[in-house]
Amino acid sequence: MNRRAPRRWAAVALTGLTIGALAACSPAGDGGTGGNDGGSGDDVTLTWWHNGTGEPLLGFWEDVAAEFEEANPGVNVEVTAYQNEELQRTLIPNQLRTGSGLDLYQQWGAGELAAQVEAGFVKDISEDVAERAEAMGGVVAPWQVDGATYGLPFNFGISGFWYNTELFEQAGIEGTPETLDELYDAIDALKAAGITPIAVGAGDGWPAAHYWYHFALKSCAPEVLQDAQSSYDFSDPCFLEAGELLNEFVESEPFNDGFLATSAQQGAGSSAGQLATGAAAMELMGHWNPGVMGGILQEETGDENATPPEFLGWFNFPAIDGAQGDPTAALGGGDGFSCTAWSPPECTDLLNYITSVEVQTRFGEIGAGIPVTPGSEAGIADVNLQQVLAGLQESTYVQLWLDTAYGPTVGGAMNEGIVNLFGGQGSPSAIIENMTNAAATL
Repeated sequence: MNRRAPRRWAAVALTGLTIGALAACSPAGDGGTGGNDGGSGDDVTLTWWHNGTGEPLLGFWEDVAAEFEEANPGVNVEVTAYQNEELQRTLIPNQLRTGSGLDLYQQWGAGELAAQVEAGFVKDISEDVAERAEAMGGVVAPWQVDGATYGLPFNFGISGFWYNTELFEQAGIEGTPETLDELYDAIDALKAAGITPIAVGAGDGWPAAHYWYHFALKSCAPEVLQDAQSSYDFSDPCFLEAGELLNEFVESEPFNDGFLATSAQQGAGSSAGQLATGAAAMELMGHWNPGVMGGILQEETGDENATPPEFLGWFNFPAIDGAQGDPTAALGGGDGFSCTAWSPPECTDLLNYITSVEVQTRFGEIGAGIPVTPGSEAGIADVNLQQVLAGLQESTYVQLWLDTAYGPTVGGAMNEGIVNLFGGQGSPSAIIENMTNAAATL
């Protein structure tokens, strides 16, 4: 049966998305809960790994696994949650190389998926999920390679600044920053009030890297960003400008003490924990952050009913006056699942159930993310996710996370260069050199 495990969340086909891709299609046939039709005919055990280590997602996925087992006698689902960094960087790559022991696993898509497909690790599920993928529309693109589908998303959103409305009011800040200059003004006001402006979990690497992503997003024209995903040409001056802007931002000292060693999502001392407890006023993070904060507060207080703080507000990364980037652009991505090349047919049945309207609506209701199956939008009741959804609707261009879009080789080199700059050991030009040199090895 299901296993409750001890306690997050990288474009071959995707360049940009609009909210129309999330909601403009009519619902797909629900497909039921799968079944053994066309399967092995014998008892089957499915090993499912995900990163939903905290509630409500941990218990939700266990319920989904139990429901699938009940509807499919003879199918046993062993579902385990792992901490995101460990899962993505170590556990999944190592297990895939063994060619066994894993069936359904967390999949971030795009360049990372393409590398796994090239290595022969992922099942082509195009025929089995054709109806669902057609209904989902453009959000499926990161889980497709050369026209074939190798996974499905269950969640898609954008990142921005989560902020403490009470601390903003205390510092005399009215409204939210719409330009970079206004963000600097807000930071100065918070400092003057004795409040740490921004918490960042640079110890985990990727939260620091997301600052450069956003500076590139607002510095580069969308077509430049789109072209770079296939050409790996980073010679446009906007990429260097992004590094220069980031360097200036870091030197303005907006972050929490010890930010280079701070984790993003683990405990009250993490960047999410500091925002949740009022120790910092802002955090640049994805749409999943309220759920993470709620889990941290549950752990810290011992109250399993603790919820994300009521003072939360959200705003998109500000525009940069005079830059070529789309001022309304947003950075985003999603979570999905893939089946390994050796998984039984029941793996695809389970994936179809996970992405059914029924399950996706409930996913929206628990506030763990933004569902992507058309017909499930009504489930989004959480006010925090409604803020993100409104931001998504206001964005004319959505860029996939850059490390995901560029793939593990270029994306990893990019992130390394950015983290070095954060730590005072790199430079804006070194980030570009890292990316260009890595691309030359492909």
